[in-house]
Amino acid sequence: MTASATDLPPGLPDPLAGRVRAWLADDPDDADRAELTRLCAEAVRDPAALDELADRFRAPLRFGTAGLRGPLRAGPGGMNTAVVRRTAAGLAAWLRATVPAEAVAPAGAQADTTARAGAQAGAGGGTPAAPALVVIGYDARHRSEAFALDSARVLAGAGLRALVLPEPLPTPVLAFAVRHLRADAGVMVTASHNLATDNGYKVYLGGAEPDPGRGAQLVAPADADIERRIAAAGPAAAIPMAETWRQLDGRLVEDYIHAAVAAVLDLAPTADPAPTAGPDEPEPEPVPVPVPVPAIVAYTPLHGVGARTLAAVFAAAGLAAPALVDEQAEPDPDFPTVSRPNPEEAGTMDRALALGDRIGADLVLATDPDADRCAVAVGGRLLTGDEIGLLLADQVLRHRPGPVATTLVSSSGLRALARSWGVEYRETLTGFKWIMRADPGLVFGYEEALGYALVPDLVRDKDGITAALAVTLIAAAAKRRGRTLLDLLDELAARIGVHETGQRSVRFADAARIATAMRRLRAQPPPRLADRAVTGRRDLLDDGVPPTADALPTADALPSADILVLFLGDDRVTFRPSGTEPKLKVYLEVVEPVDDTATPQNTEDTEDTEDTENTVVSAVTAARERARSRLAELTAAVDDLLGQLG
Repeated sequence: MTASATDLPPGLPDPLAGRVRAWLADDPDDADRAELTRLCAEAVRDPAALDELADRFRAPLRFGTAGLRGPLRAGPGGMNTAVVRRTAAGLAAWLRATVPAEAVAPAGAQADTTARAGAQAGAGGGTPAAPALVVIGYDARHRSEAFALDSARVLAGAGLRALVLPEPLPTPVLAFAVRHLRADAGVMVTASHNLATDNGYKVYLGGAEPDPGRGAQLVAPADADIERRIAAAGPAAAIPMAETWRQLDGRLVEDYIHAAVAAVLDLAPTADPAPTAGPDEPEPEPVPVPVPVPAIVAYTPLHGVGARTLAAVFAAAGLAAPALVDEQAEPDPDFPTVSRPNPEEAGTMDRALALGDRIGADLVLATDPDADRCAVAVGGRLLTGDEIGLLLADQVLRHRPGPVATTLVSSSGLRALARSWGVEYRETLTGFKWIMRADPGLVFGYEEALGYALVPDLVRDKDGITAALAVTLIAAAAKRRGRTLLDLLDELAARIGVHETGQRSVRFADAARIATAMRRLRAQPPPRLADRAVTGRRDLLDDGVPPTADALPTADALPSADILVLFLGDDRVTFRPSGTEPKLKVYLEVVEPVDDTATPQNTEDTEDTEDTENTVVSAVTAARERARSRLAELTAAVDDLLGQLG
């Protein structure tokens, strides 16, 4: 497994040739070495190949709070066997240094769980814990299973216990397993909804029972510490490996299915109170429950791993399996029918929407390839992540009042909804790693990018499977009342106002120019946008200190971040660099109140319910039109501003 200078063609420039030679000498994967050798041969005669080779060796793939994510390619700048083994070795070293050797296993741990984990079951107050336990999952992308098994072998070689999920499964199942098995860490090999040519490596942390981050993705400073240990891991070919890891059986998946269904059914709407009733409104008289009317659902897993688990969850909940987009039903790492397997991207859900139209579906659902996100369409209209999040949050709060959280780039509608229910609201930086740590008693969290956590105590991450089930149950209950999710959104707007959101972005050829653009925005923020005065700003680079302006009177302090928010009264525009692409992203929100003389609480004595409902719908429609008009004007102004920055 060594390479000599003769393995490289003459003509490669130094120091690149030296770096390539050293990498080839330590790369344990025959196929990766062959790929790199071929690229070297091309590089001496093709400038494009030389640029590609130089790019692979310009810098190693960075390990951060999102773990690893990058193109499948040989060399330090890609996802490959050598990089994965060194990453697993770094994680193992970190766990050996941070998990207390004298820790005591929790009393009352399930006997079957601890047996599968290879731990000693304690009958009393606990027994000395076995070595750190890591659970590993993987999706159906190219090389995901191989990377997962290599990780297990490296962790086992470091003396840790490693458990591997039984097959390619959704990310939420892995996140569930970390908490369910009381693991010290979890690894999920996935690139979520990235291109087919990518893969990734997400890390979840265990922790003590009260820790709100137990089972969530890692955050700083753990990421930097792990990255340092990865750098010190040494040659990949020399990393010790062992076959003492174990593969879990289907019971773990069954545990997830049963727990997920029980938790969502506990939140399911009843047929009695109409969803229009808020916390301060009188409950309507119970109505006779008609014969259940199931929602007709079309669904696509977008060539990912969601279909089997989602079908099992629906069956366990007593629902018919959704109609599947046949050509997208089975896992396929090439995602052949979509340009990008991201349900947020235009065109990705076209086949599902067409199926929904053919079968007269009440609901069209899509999960991304690792099934941690869920997209929803009704009547051919794609709902935004904010709209889905508010519908789900309202349903959760009816049954389980408690703290809720979202990110500062998501709709402020959750703040208004929390206020209406009298519960705590938390605002975080972008990413579920922050949402899940917002409050130890968190009952619900979401982000605008189609991620929802309905049962944080079960899965401390976004979960597209439970979200799909919950949305279907809400739609079915609405259907019994002759309503759709769009009607429920109108009813919700009547209570908390209209919150219209939008996004814009500009791509930069040189990523360094993004920092320049952000500096210009801070130094010279626009005094007006769309002929409206900018009334305040919030700069997360100012030590993460929230503003004193009235725009955010209850804002929580946040860690420092490269985020700038401009306020125009209740409306806001948020600028931040993308964490994964050379883009400057902009999030817009317009808030428009609904005429409160038309809302149900002010028409309790109205005998003609139909007239009352029509009045509410008219008021909401008028508010939406005003909000959309203002959002269009604000979007045009932001486009002009981005043009100047780009």
